[in-house]
Amino acid sequence: MKRRWTYPKQGPGRPPIRPTIRALVLRLAAENPGWGYRRIAGQIAGLGRKVSPATVWAILKRAGFDPAPQRGGPTWAQFLKAQASGILACDFFSVETVMLARLYCFAVVEHATRRVHVLGITANPSADWVAQQARNLILDLGDRIGSFRFLIRNRDSKYTALFDEVFTSEGICVVLTAPQAPRMNAIMERWVGSGVRRELLDRILIMNERHLRKVLAE
Repeated sequence: MKRRWTYPKQGPGRPPIRPTIRALVLRLAAENPGWGYRRIAGQIAGLGRKVSPATVWAILKRAGFDPAPQRGGPTWAQFLKAQASGILACDFFSVETVMLARLYCFAVVEHATRRVHVLGITANPSADWVAQQARNLILDLGDRIGSFRFLIRNRDSKYTALFDEVFTSEGICVVLTAPQAPRMNAIMERWVGSGVRRELLDRILIMNERHLRKVLAE
């Protein structure tokens, strides 16, 4: 009786996806950037293999594939490399003084030349102040402003519509980085981390705003 009523043990949940199906899905997605998961499932069905669109979607998601409309465009690294000569990137970084006051520094970097413009230092970066620093940058660049097409910035609340308008009026498109994605502004982040903090601020005690301006200027 025991041998008669003993059934093969099966693990809980759905059976795993066959490696051949997974490889086929990834190959079709890589070779056909415009195909969505339903189209891929239909093509596999035409080859005599049955797979649901939901399974195709799960395979693509685990493999890190973007949705079909986004797979056809360049990656972020390709965009930065192709448009380097026309990209500006900006960011704030804070400095603590010996009197426990916090100062905010606003800087912009040119991607092609890695030239950094330290535009201003303040303890209160208001919307009007930030917009004025953008206007000062436009004046500093002069005739060269026409060679820039993009400004990369994060989603900090210090950047307002007034700030963006300064650049859009010059034909510069403002590109927002993804939330909590500092690598999308890696050149500026690297300058702040290595050029400013490790080389200067970690070695010097800052007294006040005037002292910080002198240190950054040198």
